Amino acid sequence: MEHGCRPSLLCSLPSLLLLAQLPTWGSADEFLVIGPSDPIVAELGGDTILPCSLVPAMNAEDMELRWFRTKFSEAVFVYRNGREQHEEQMPQYAVRTSLVRDLLTHGKAAVYILEVQASDNGSYTCFFQKGGRYAEAILELQVAGLGSAPQVHIEGLEQDGVRMVCKASGWFPKPQVQWTDLSGKKFLEFSEAHAQDAAGLFSVEAALVVRDSSAGSVSCSVLNPILGQEKAMAVSIPEPFFPQASPWKAAFAGSLTVLGLLLFGAGCFTRRELSAKLQERQKQEKLRRAKEEDQRAEEEALKARDELQAELGQRKAAYLAAWRKAQLYADWQKERFQAWTVTLDRGSANVNLLISPEKKSVTWKYSGVGLYHTCRVLGLEGVTSGRCYWEVEMRSGAFSKWAVGVCREHVQRTGTYTESPDKGFWVVGWYHVSYFAWTKPRKALSLRQDPRRVGIFLDYSEGDVSFYNMTDGSHIFSFPQASFSGTLFPCFLLKGDVTLSICPTEGGSEGLPVPLSKSPSLEEAGRPPGEGLSSGSGVDGAPPGAESPLLP
Repeated sequence: MEHGCRPSLLCSLPSLLLLAQLPTWGSADEFLVIGPSDPIVAELGGDTILPCSLVPAMNAEDMELRWFRTKFSEAVFVYRNGREQHEEQMPQYAVRTSLVRDLLTHGKAAVYILEVQASDNGSYTCFFQKGGRYAEAILELQVAGLGSAPQVHIEGLEQDGVRMVCKASGWFPKPQVQWTDLSGKKFLEFSEAHAQDAAGLFSVEAALVVRDSSAGSVSCSVLNPILGQEKAMAVSIPEPFFPQASPWKAAFAGSLTVLGLLLFGAGCFTRRELSAKLQERQKQEKLRRAKEEDQRAEEEALKARDELQAELGQRKAAYLAAWRKAQLYADWQKERFQAWTVTLDRGSANVNLLISPEKKSVTWKYSGVGLYHTCRVLGLEGVTSGRCYWEVEMRSGAFSKWAVGVCREHVQRTGTYTESPDKGFWVVGWYHVSYFAWTKPRKALSLRQDPRRVGIFLDYSEGDVSFYNMTDGSHIFSFPQASFSGTLFPCFLLKGDVTLSICPTEGGSEGLPVPLSKSPSLEEAGRPPGEGLSSGSGVDGAPPGAESPLLP
């Protein structure tokens, strides 16, 4: 087979025609790889060639050539740097492959495969690479092999006939079996079973029941669908092998058949009547059960709704009875507080702070002064009485820090200190990837969800400042009860990649707003780097009633 297919595959006419029709290429490095358009047929145990060609034709001796199966790593053969690279080959192709170098200088290459096996059947990819450019083509190899001649024998009597069995092995791919009689007429009804051994070769066993004694002789043929070649064997069936028919037996069989049909018809009619009654009874029972289940589900849903409403009523009643001690449900907290309109006072802003035109948003922007200082800005409206709340939305980076809350009007504005209630600040915020309450000492807060919007609730008369996560309504922190005097102003502290925005609220505020009388810069002079926010754990300052029935 080596001498018959190698020249025709390497120098095939379609490849030359395709080469002649290709347009002029724009670069000398551009190329295509083509392979045979038809499948390559190889006989089992013989040799075969997998050819590929470059278009336009060029010297392929300095290229990397690779033939592989479905994956690039499943290498059948590798040629690189002018020599064969056997270490990258799959084990089943070692020693069985070699490169046909005759026409490498003309852009044609082929892999020679010895002793073709059944596992070699399938697709191959031919890969050529030169520098940063590469191309590939897909080839199809069809392996075909003739196995043993069929062996036919008489196995015995079956169903008023003779059972014939035909066996053959060592075929690839799966062979086709056909039974014929002496005149060449094909038998259409027979059983067929295939099996495959460890080498991938097929064995077949076909069974035929011959009921016509006039057949005389039958033949079993096994065909290879790729090669179109077959092997056959014929066997004669002696007349005594066919059972003799008896007239009494035929009459008895006819009577028995008629009686069986009558009994079968009567049984079918009775069974149908009983089945119809049973189905109707089952349908009525199913409807009754479904109605009862629907009624029961409706009653349970009404009961659950009533219980839930009662529980919510009890919780809200408990909250309304002792709302100052409750630490849950920010939406309920709003019922006792008035929405406070907050605008930012430009006069109180540090030089590193950028205030939006509507005075509702502040962003830290370094201006060249006080890089390590935390910058402050106050709200323009102050609080002297009543209960009010406002909400602040924050957008910050990983290494920023911010804090929100309230402060007294005349807080210390120079020197090194940490914001805390004794300094006139009631604030919470973010620093060093943790949330803190500015108590003395500072306390870390453990929150179940990062707050994107914080609500500040101020009860001036009761001396209470509480913070809520407005994203999920959960309580964040409450400062211990204090005694307020003078005017309290919304306070905003920030540094780094952070923006604080005052969220719009509805409704007015209890009492009249008090404008900020003096607004010098609140930049902290002389503060060392890192002062103000630190890590820690725990939550302090929870007011009495933290174990209220509102807690889950």
